[in-house]
Amino acid sequence: MTANIAIVTGAARGIGAAISTTLHRDGWRIVGVDRVWPADIAPLFTSTETVDVTDFAAVTNLIAKIEAELGPVGLVVNNAGITRDGVAHKMDPADFRAVIDVNLMGPFHFCRATLPGMRQRGYGRIVNISSLNAQRGQAGQANYAAAKAGLIAMTKSIALEGAAKGITANCVAPGFIKTDMTDAMRADMREMEIAHIPMGRMGAPNDIAEMVAFLASDKASYISGQVMAVNGGQLMP
Repeated sequence: MTANIAIVTGAARGIGAAISTTLHRDGWRIVGVDRVWPADIAPLFTSTETVDVTDFAAVTNLIAKIEAELGPVGLVVNNAGITRDGVAHKMDPADFRAVIDVNLMGPFHFCRATLPGMRQRGYGRIVNISSLNAQRGQAGQANYAAAKAGLIAMTKSIALEGAAKGITANCVAPGFIKTDMTDAMRADMREMEIAHIPMGRMGAPNDIAEMVAFLASDKASYISGQVMAVNGGQLMP
C-alpha cells in the first residue's frame, strides 16, 4: 500500500475513534479530523486536525497540506455528522440546512478534494457512513434521513465515476449503535428501539469499524457502490 494515509472525519470519539483504531491496526496512517479534540489524544493518530467540514476551502487546504507533508491520501472515511431533530412541520429550516451541510456537503468536500489525486494515481478508497434511517426514514429526522440518503446516492455516483480509475466508493449504514448519543437517550426509548432488533442488543462501534476496514482493504477491491447494513437484522433492504 503506497497511498497509506487514511483520513477519518469525526475521529475523536465513538464510531470515528473505533474506525481510526482498527485502520491503524491494519497499517493505515491516520489523519483524524474533528471539531474538538480531547486532551488525551490517542497516539495512533499520525496527525489530528480541527477543521470545519462545511468549509470547502479549509478542506481543500487541509488535503494539500496532508499530501505535501505526509504523502498521498488513499482512504477517506466520512463519518462526521450532527443531528438537529424535530418533526418536519415544525422544523426550523436552519436546522435542516445545518444537517445537510455537515452530513452531506461535508463528505462531498472531502471527496471533491481527494478524488483528483486518487484518479491520477489509479487508486483510492472512499467509505461514507450513512444510516439505517436513510433506508427506512425516521420520524423527527427528516433532515438527517435526507442527508444520509443523499450520501448513498452520491456514493453510488462516485463509484461509477471512479471504477475505471481503481477507486471504490461504498457506504456503511449503521443501525442502533452504543455511543454517547444513544447513551443520552431516555432508558425507555432505548429499550423500545432494542426490542425491534432481532439480535436483541445494540451494536458496538467496533462492529462498524470492522466493516470499514474490510471495505478499505484489498479483500474488497471488487466491491463498489454498495450499502453495507450493520444493524443486527433490524432492517433487511
